[in-house]
Amino acid sequence: MTQAERRRNARVEFKTTVKLKFSDHLYEHCAIKNLSVKGLFVLDITDRQQGEKCEISLQLTGSSSELVLIMKGVIARTTPEGIGIHFEEINFDSFYHLKNIVYYNSEDPDTLAEDYLEA
Repeated sequence: MTQAERRRNARVEFKTTVKLKFSDHLYEHCAIKNLSVKGLFVLDITDRQQGEKCEISLQLTGSSSELVLIMKGVIARTTPEGIGIHFEEINFDSFYHLKNIVYYNSEDPDTLAEDYLEA
């Protein structure tokens, strides 16, 4: 599978922060570049290796409430800009909210059906 095939899932720009918990380190308030139903790209973390597993807490803050999506993932790629994380586990509630975030921030939501079926 080529890099282009692995990265074909719809990505959206979404401004929020995540907390990443590795076995040896906790990163808090990390900015993300983009998000999909299969993973996300975290900016400015350059000291990790491909294949490392982590717990991800994606924080969503509204005007009257706060919601945290919890996932488990693995670093799929590293770049000088940051790390790409592929989601390996996600509970139903977190997936429901994640799917809606991607849908409502997509330029073409109708093309997302295939991504959701494969997730």
